[in-house]
Amino acid sequence: MEQEQERNGTGVRSVRRALDILGLLSEDRPVITIREITEETALPKTTVLRLIQTLEECGLLVPDPNGYTAGPGLWRWAYLARSQWEIPRETRKVMRELADELGETVNLFVARGTQRVCVAHEESTHPLRHVVDVGDEQPLWAGASSKVLLRDASAAQLRRVALASPQGEAYTDRLREWVADATRHGYAVSSSEWDEGLTAVAVPVTGRSGAVVASLSLSGPSQRFPYEAIERFAAALGEAARLISDQGFSHPLSPGR
Repeated sequence: MEQEQERNGTGVRSVRRALDILGLLSEDRPVITIREITEETALPKTTVLRLIQTLEECGLLVPDPNGYTAGPGLWRWAYLARSQWEIPRETRKVMRELADELGETVNLFVARGTQRVCVAHEESTHPLRHVVDVGDEQPLWAGASSKVLLRDASAAQLRRVALASPQGEAYTDRLREWVADATRHGYAVSSSEWDEGLTAVAVPVTGRSGAVVASLSLSGPSQRFPYEAIERFAAALGEAARLISDQGFSHPLSPGR
């Protein structure tokens, strides 16, 4: 019976449903009710109760006077993830000093499939600023960081990224041109390619082999990124990226890890 369920995908579907329930938890909503779960997952109440019971038994959910909240099992996983994902203090210091010097948000991205993932950021002190949270994913078919991260991409990978874009496979040539231009100048620039009104400048962070392992970027409202400031921003980013590269930057998502 169990093997038959696996063949029918029942087990996989149950895992997905359980993860959907956990995904309803957030900083803004640390407690969820059974009613919220049934309404937002569109699952029958009996199924929801069964899944909640399983999640409780695994320590992933615990009862709360107002519903259910994250259990100690999630904390254990979060602690493990944090210990693996946290960047070195020296790298964080370089990023903070850069954000203070240039007055804009500094982000560190790594490539993952057809996406780029933010693994660290230091926010601008301006009230109006660009905010990307650690763990946020953005597409590799747009943005200054993408043009840098794709420097060593194969033709097959560029095609996969293009296929994930609204333009489809025909976008491959544009990506190739952008990557070549970023490689030639040593930095990349984007304006309103992913977020309207946002400009970003990015440079590569390299590993010991010289391959790109991350991108270091500066981003903010386009009105604070005049053309004459781009080269100055790129130069400061480049110096900071060299420091991070010399420190031996490594991350679980980095190429060759």
